[in-house]
Amino acid sequence: MAAEMIPDGERVVGVRFHPVGKIYHFDPGPYDLQVGDWVIVETPRGKQLGRVVSLGMPRSGRIEGPLRPVERPATNRDLAIRKYWERKEIEALVVARDHARQLGLAIKIVKVEISFDGKHISFLYHTEEKVDLEPLRERLAAIYRGRQVELRLIGPRDVAKIIGGMGACGLETRCCALFLTEFSPISIKMAKEQGLSMNPEDITGMCGRLRCCLIYEYEQYVRAKQELPKKGKAVMTPYGEGVVVEVLPLKEAALVRVGDQIHEVPKEQLQPLEELKALQQKAEQPCSGGENCTCGRRNGG
Repeated sequence: MAAEMIPDGERVVGVRFHPVGKIYHFDPGPYDLQVGDWVIVETPRGKQLGRVVSLGMPRSGRIEGPLRPVERPATNRDLAIRKYWERKEIEALVVARDHARQLGLAIKIVKVEISFDGKHISFLYHTEEKVDLEPLRERLAAIYRGRQVELRLIGPRDVAKIIGGMGACGLETRCCALFLTEFSPISIKMAKEQGLSMNPEDITGMCGRLRCCLIYEYEQYVRAKQELPKKGKAVMTPYGEGVVVEVLPLKEAALVRVGDQIHEVPKEQLQPLEELKALQQKAEQPCSGGENCTCGRRNGG
């Protein structure tokens, strides 16, 4: 990756703690950081090791709250320590799942995160039921004494993102695990606007929720429906008068039946026949010849 320097007057670095995680912004302080550098920063969950993924202000131009400073660039020893904690996270995941099973808790513990300084340990879990987690919390606190133990509830989409695997569409990696850093609100209206089947199997992702990809082309479909003639509409095309048999929102075009043939016609070459005839009728009418006349005709003369 080519080195990208911090723009003057924009001393901000974006740091990510997980490969496809949210970006958090920090003040680089006296350090001349580049994209790809590993750094140690202080967070509400203790010290963390993260990677610089952006330089300068975010696109929104806004940053919530005051910036925490980068404590220092990470060393090779720091990277080795992070690997050590990753192994401990797997061990803690096995322990937590075992105790949850012993207690008969209807929860799914998906991941464990241990801060870089080892002082904070988070158990990420998901459940659809109301569960009393205090017995589990007490057991884990007794096992991991001296650390701040947190049980953090996550949604089904976060579970799918962590687990990864093949997407419902057949792609080898789910969108959430491949590039989505944040989840956008998805509604059934988005599927309807795109003319998709309302069969749950066709619009539901592996997480059991509406697929994130429904939002990708939604705005284009909405805009196309506003700008393209509807199915069954009579239109004028370079091939003559015809009727729209199918709208192609992604191509900004429509399939039009003209006689016995069907043509794909781009949006700019489509003109609703009703509007065209109305304009022709208006053009054939004699001008009133008023003061605001701009057509160049006066009383038909």
